[in-house]
Amino acid sequence: MDNSDDRYRDERARFYDASLEDAGRPDVEFYVDLAREADEPVLETTCGTGRIYLELLEGGVDADGFDLSAAALEVLRENAAERGLEPSVWRADLTSFEPDRRYGLVTCPFNAIQNLTTVGDQLAALQSVHEALAPGGRFVFDVFVPGFDVICETYGEWESREIEYCGETHEVRSRARIADEVEQQFTVETELYDPDGSLVFAEEDLLSMLPKRQVELLARHSPFESHSVTGDFTDEPLSDGHSIQVWSLQKADD
Repeated sequence: MDNSDDRYRDERARFYDASLEDAGRPDVEFYVDLAREADEPVLETTCGTGRIYLELLEGGVDADGFDLSAAALEVLRENAAERGLEPSVWRADLTSFEPDRRYGLVTCPFNAIQNLTTVGDQLAALQSVHEALAPGGRFVFDVFVPGFDVICETYGEWESREIEYCGETHEVRSRARIADEVEQQFTVETELYDPDGSLVFAEEDLLSMLPKRQVELLARHSPFESHSVTGDFTDEPLSDGHSIQVWSLQKADD
């Protein structure tokens, strides 16, 4: 992963934060419950602007966090100050971070691990997380299930919607496209336009498809002792019809 790549630069970080404020994703409650059950400190990797991380703090969890984006962390700290919270966050790379303490639980929510586009980076991230965990600790993360119907029907097409941002109605356009069929990589383009039609920002991210078998192979080649996967933030084994894979990788007890 390129340390110079700030994925939530400036306006995008604030837009990302505002656009997910009322998203109502089930992952927030899921990760907060997991963190509360942990008997040791918790680390949220790729914590972004704090959508989940700040809920951990409000829930009384002893939690740290990091993100590659300095802009996202700036927004997180501003949000924390408004809520009277004191975050413990820093800028780091998922493939090579070295925390000062060990954790009973490490998380990586909302498809963030799909930003790693090589097997080398993916395995390096698993190694770094493994080293950050206390004996018997868990790494829990989620990625979407690549749906052929969604890919065939929507990829390559622009989708547009209106959103309230900074007190005004903006237009956000997005498009996913297959970038490399062999490597199973895709891009997501995002454009934001102000009420006058002027471009606020345009970004393009390269991500990896991570179907179940690929994640399973990565887990088997990682230092983790065991792994399991469920669907859609439930206790149900992942099966056809689920749209989200929730993986749990367990570190051995020493």
